[in-house]
Amino acid sequence: MNSSRKKVLAGVAAAGLAAALLASGCSTTVESTPGAAKALESGGPLPSSVTGFLGPDASKLAPGPEGGAALVWINPDAQWASYTRIQLMPVEFWAAADSKVPAADQATLTEYFYNQLQTNLAKSFTLVDQPGPGVMTLRVALMDATTAVPGLRTISVIVPQARVLNLAQSMVTDSYAFVGSAEAEMKLTDSVNGALLVEAVDQRAGGMGLKSAASFQWGDAQNAMDYWAQKIPNRISQLQGKTQS
Repeated sequence: MNSSRKKVLAGVAAAGLAAALLASGCSTTVESTPGAAKALESGGPLPSSVTGFLGPDASKLAPGPEGGAALVWINPDAQWASYTRIQLMPVEFWAAADSKVPAADQATLTEYFYNQLQTNLAKSFTLVDQPGPGVMTLRVALMDATTAVPGLRTISVIVPQARVLNLAQSMVTDSYAFVGSAEAEMKLTDSVNGALLVEAVDQRAGGMGLKSAASFQWGDAQNAMDYWAQKIPNRISQLQGKTQS
């Protein structure tokens, strides 16, 4: 077989692989390892953004289950059946002092996250604005977010050869090229006595789903928030023994 024919076949194979990957519907976001998880693994101190938001209870965090949050703690004594309503607090932003996220963008991101959480929680729970018996208080914070590189992000998802190279890189670096990310933490407490019911820390980065191809700079962070806004209500429902549709 001559060299030109080999090149043609190699190109066809690469394009075929990319087409197959496109057809498989890769995830819009993928798991990433937050700094807190790396700190626990190495025995170092947790980031101040975690201890500041979660307080002393942050020391209870442990690696989460497959498919769940990176770090989590669930109160084994929680009486889940006694809770019927949720008080959702405004989403906070707890990044380091040298965060590259402008204040205006912090406000936009947290407002978006709050609205998505509110919409999804309302599908399964009664939302209230005051503490009381049978009320859980949900607090959520964005710990940080990074931007995608929009033009190159699109190319890396749509163009077959670039997509194959990007997927190959992810196997080595554990991250795709030109993607953005977001890191968040949450805690669920009894609204009356403040008893901690659940706390978690998670991080998501941009995936190779077609939805993220035409992403604007915060598109990957937005997709991560959409993921959490669905995951949090579902997980609370599971803890209460409710069947998920």
